[in-house]
Amino acid sequence: MWIISSLTTAKTPTLVALGNFDGIHRGHRQVIQPILQDREFSISCSEKVVPTVVTFSPHPQEFFTGQCRTLLTPLAEKVQHLESLGVEQLVLLPFDEALASLTPQEFVEKILVQQLQARQISVGQNFRFGNCRAGTTDDLKAIATQHNIIVNIVSLYTIADERVSSSAVRHALEQGKPRQAAQLLGRPYALVGEVVQGRQVGRTIGFPTANLNFPGEKFLPRKGVYRVSVKGGTVEGLGVMNIGDRPTVTEPEQSQPTVEVHLLDWSGDLYGRTLTVELETFLRPEQKFSSLDDLKAQIQLDCQVARKEWAEVMNCDRPADLP
Repeated sequence: MWIISSLTTAKTPTLVALGNFDGIHRGHRQVIQPILQDREFSISCSEKVVPTVVTFSPHPQEFFTGQCRTLLTPLAEKVQHLESLGVEQLVLLPFDEALASLTPQEFVEKILVQQLQARQISVGQNFRFGNCRAGTTDDLKAIATQHNIIVNIVSLYTIADERVSSSAVRHALEQGKPRQAAQLLGRPYALVGEVVQGRQVGRTIGFPTANLNFPGEKFLPRKGVYRVSVKGGTVEGLGVMNIGDRPTVTEPEQSQPTVEVHLLDWSGDLYGRTLTVELETFLRPEQKFSSLDDLKAQIQLDCQVARKEWAEVMNCDRPADLP
């Protein structure tokens, strides 16, 4: 996939899906789908067009508030998901004062018409654009029509009458509800990172863990212990993951959130490998134990519960709306 932040290097003409797309959830994929269906979009000379996702970097909220924003899908993950869908180009528009000050008319004409040579545009029905978010989807359609550009206004995606959104995914993860988040995403929420050396406390009590190093802007779910599925090269299987501050073995003033995964029924050197850890269920909140023996006993119980849950999953049909 061609990834650019300068419009001068864009491949044109384009079919454009426009939005923030953090998470690439079911609603986002519904907005992206039209540009994939019409990749052989024809005009008078049957020209070849490039299915293109246009998003903003940094996120507009980060620009206006001055505060760093965590992401459900940091860039590398976003690229992976978009490539798997069939998107051929990702445009990361630098969101700065110049872009923020464009009127709706200027945004369409300067960015979409002149630079990207858009032949078709797809947006969600709640999309807003231009200075002070003044532009609506009706405005987009009216301006684009002046340039013979087709605009698809995609209805909001709902589950049980609730709108699927990045905020809803975040809320589910903050509440320790990974299955609910998976329903919104259409896939399990995952943490992707390289295995690095930790303090190796786990191996001293018989439960070696893989310590994940992941992008600092990655959104972390509720602290605690999860049943997870782990994938990475030749590694694949069931695991128990802890997200938190390791209060039993770390002094509060030295505490920094960590992600540690114990793989069940697997042994070997994982250092340097990139693992994808998919959250399945939340087992319990993080807690401090009075001794390492108590911690070991609890981890043994966590592993038993994870095995039992996994056996139950394998013995019944997986919900139809999950992969």
